Amino acid sequence: MLYGAMKVSIGGPLKLAFRPWVEGLENVPAEGPAILASNHLSFSDSFFLPAVLDRKVTFIAKAEYFTTPGVKGRLTAAFFKGVGQLPVDRSGARGAGEAAIKSGIEVLERGELFGIYPEGTRSPDGRLYRGKPGGLARVTLATGAPVIPVAMIDTEKIQPPGKVVPKLMRPGIRIGKPLDFRRYQGMEHDRFVLRAITDEVMYEIMKLSGQEYVDMYATAAKRQLAEAAKAEKQAQKERSGS
Repeated sequence: MLYGAMKVSIGGPLKLAFRPWVEGLENVPAEGPAILASNHLSFSDSFFLPAVLDRKVTFIAKAEYFTTPGVKGRLTAAFFKGVGQLPVDRSGARGAGEAAIKSGIEVLERGELFGIYPEGTRSPDGRLYRGKPGGLARVTLATGAPVIPVAMIDTEKIQPPGKVVPKLMRPGIRIGKPLDFRRYQGMEHDRFVLRAITDEVMYEIMKLSGQEYVDMYATAAKRQLAEAAKAEKQAQKERSGS
């Protein structure tokens, strides 16, 4: 009920204001479990994709969004629950990954849609980064659910970093044909199989999105960018002091 209310109150205005275009909507099954594996360009990806679908999509979000105290915290928790996000406790060495896998399996076993970003984090520069093996592959192998590749297009241009007011423009969503990995079932402990599944999905996303592919993890790219920015700042400080 809450999801439906949020879909009307948020999804409706989003579609009216931004008028996202969609291709391949027929590739999302009308019923039954499926995994929507998408590139990740913007915080808004988790809102635009559900807005254009008739079915509920459940994503995962860090537990902090659901446990912040006070009125603001309660409102934030209600908002994320309302838009179909599940809290994931990221404590422990493998806490986040295992919790995400468990959550995904539970969603799919209910016959619902599960949304996941194989890159693990938002792209720092609009390029497509290497998918993280394990989560996506293990969920599809555990459930037999098909993986539907999804490409979000231009969502990062709506509200670039540092911009408060979003730019009114038409983002795109391109949905590919379902991928069936049941031939690998029973091989969830084979790291080469997990990597092969992940790479196949990322290749399909790349074809749909037209993004340049970078064979490294987005988290590593973000660290490199942060280190480069820090080094540049230090260099400027030294030049100004000389």
